[in-house]
Amino acid sequence: MQLAQELKEGILESLEATGETGAGFAESTGSDLPIIVGRIISGALTLVGIIFVVLLIYAGFLWMTAAGNEEKVTKAKKLLTQAVIGLGITLAAYAITTFVVNGLLTATTGG
Repeated sequence: MQLAQELKEGILESLEATGETGAGFAESTGSDLPIIVGRIISGALTLVGIIFVVLLIYAGFLWMTAAGNEEKVTKAKKLLTQAVIGLGITLAAYAITTFVVNGLLTATTGG
């Protein structure tokens, strides 16, 4: 019976402390915008990655079904090259954006 009473008191103390400090949900601290922007960038990069994979598969399919037709092989190679260049540009843009945003956050928050 003593153990049950101690557990009850411990649980009640924890609930009271949680009620005083909240359940971990704070008011908006201004960090909502960076989180939203981060999610948008992440979604865009996911979409670009999916498009890249689809283009690679399509170009590979074109190449494999060319059956010696030099025109189709050239088209497939060109598509592969363009897809890789597009992915490179996208990743470079992401890296530059991350660098600039981190620099701005460090400069404005002092940390």
